[in-house]
Amino acid sequence: MAIISFSELEKKCAEENKSIYEIALEEESVLSGDISDVIRLRVLEDLLAMKDAVRNGLVSEEKAVSGWCGDDCQKLVKSFAARQSLFGKVFEKITAYALATAEENLRMGRIVACPTAGSCGIVPSVIIAVAEEKKIPEYQQINGLLTAGIVGLIVSNKVQLAGAVAGCQAECGVASAMAAAALVQMLGGNTGEIINAAALALKNILGLTCDPVCGLVEVPCIKRNAFLAVHAVTAAELALCGVESKIPIDEIVDTLKITGQLMSPLLKETSLGGLAKTKTALELEKVLHSQNDRT
Repeated sequence: MAIISFSELEKKCAEENKSIYEIALEEESVLSGDISDVIRLRVLEDLLAMKDAVRNGLVSEEKAVSGWCGDDCQKLVKSFAARQSLFGKVFEKITAYALATAEENLRMGRIVACPTAGSCGIVPSVIIAVAEEKKIPEYQQINGLLTAGIVGLIVSNKVQLAGAVAGCQAECGVASAMAAAALVQMLGGNTGEIINAAALALKNILGLTCDPVCGLVEVPCIKRNAFLAVHAVTAAELALCGVESKIPIDEIVDTLKITGQLMSPLLKETSLGGLAKTKTALELEKVLHSQNDRT
């Protein structure tokens, strides 16, 4: 039977004396019928696709059709080359890689939805940047991605991971929890620390609305990827230092679902409220519609 809660996951890890990624492999093997080596190869393909998206995004300045976004990653790359960020090289890479991936998505480039296209920059930026700086081998990156995957899967058992259902907390918020869990796994954390990192990340982003300007996955979506990637690292650092979420993660997931149900439909990907209806957003909408009419 599939694991449907984090309490079940933690119990199974303890009973079988296995890591979360090992349980994730078992679960995927049952679902797909493939052996673990085949599954790890598929995860490696995803990891390499993530790295390609980062690599392509780092060098491109191609704007989206709207003309609003597409060159922010280049701004970071050029700025950090001249002036080191306050938080150092890992921070520089994480924020740049998150924007690189999200901007590849708006250009219709190849990305890995993790868990969604709108949140595609969070998990890759954390895994790839930290692996590069800490010299973490590929097999451990795969373990991290497997860990992230089962975190997202368990959350999805209770709530659809879509802004239209539960707001951006269900997209960028869940992606941040996945990234936090992956990072703790890669840094040698135990099962409790991994689950706690996911809990801290998810708990502290509850209520995040989905209010894209003009219905495009651009504003504020792209920059949220950079912010929520750093959010994930904060959660991982706290968990590894022994800071715990007083609310268990299964209850946090329940709260995410309830919060999504309570959230106004105007704030769930409809572009009928929030930032999408600010004065500037309405002006941008007029300009965009005017451009479309001319074409």
